[in-house]
Amino acid sequence: MAHEHHHAPIELKQISNAFLIGIVLNMLFVIIQASVGLYINSLSLLSDAGHNFADVASLILSLIAFKLHKIKATNKYTYGYRKTSILVALTNAVILLISIGIICYEAIFRLMNPIALPGKTIAIVAVVGTIINGISAFFFFRDKEKDLNIKSAFLHLVADALISLGIVIGGIIIYFTELYWIDPALSILIAVVILFGTWNLLKDSLVLSLDGVPKNIDLDEIKKVASNINGINNIHHIHIWAISTTENALTAHISLNKEITVADEQRIKDELKDTLLHLNIHHITLETERGDCNCQETDCTVSK
Repeated sequence: MAHEHHHAPIELKQISNAFLIGIVLNMLFVIIQASVGLYINSLSLLSDAGHNFADVASLILSLIAFKLHKIKATNKYTYGYRKTSILVALTNAVILLISIGIICYEAIFRLMNPIALPGKTIAIVAVVGTIINGISAFFFFRDKEKDLNIKSAFLHLVADALISLGIVIGGIIIYFTELYWIDPALSILIAVVILFGTWNLLKDSLVLSLDGVPKNIDLDEIKKVASNINGINNIHHIHIWAISTTENALTAHISLNKEITVADEQRIKDELKDTLLHLNIHHITLETERGDCNCQETDCTVSK
């Protein structure tokens, strides 16, 4: 049995700095937004401040997950705490959905009971929020497709920027027209936009938490490339799961031709593992067999 461990390069220091910047900037804005909201009695600003505070909590959870990722494996946790990154991604998705529910509830309430608001003040505060969230999201943009927690943080910040932008527009319209229902109507529209991105994040993180095959892994492609390696009859008993939001693992049995020597067997394993690494499989365990396998036809590739 052979074991191979490859670790994808993760710039933890850069990622940690991005999270710290996002946490500090957004926490400062929460304080400003809540203070102004209380002073002018603005329900929209107070609701958004609560939503932003929930997002700050999510950023803190994501940062903790990345810190735990650096902890070495132990006798009890042989993979370390890498799985926490998946659990945090799932938690963040749930928090986003709850936030969307709160926004819609408040928006519907305000549609039925419009509140007179100082549009100019609301717009000014919301502009600050749009800038802060836009800057924070920029730090995560480049790596957002590499890791679910980075994608989650990016979605949180973009969602906050969109909400703030909607409040800016609502504040300007209210200032000039006194149509107070505009603000909650925009909030509902923004919540729908956020829902689409959040739903995908929820599905991806739920699949990984249940040890499903990550969406960037194609099982049929793995079977195809394995069967194309000279000396391999078939590959079966394949299990693929995510160790973290950036690392994937695979265990499998490979059936070799009976005439394969021990030296050729190691070469075949090395070739297969190198190929799988390019298919985003980082931790590989292979067991070899001679001749045809006794597995079910649906679990094997077609013999050559």
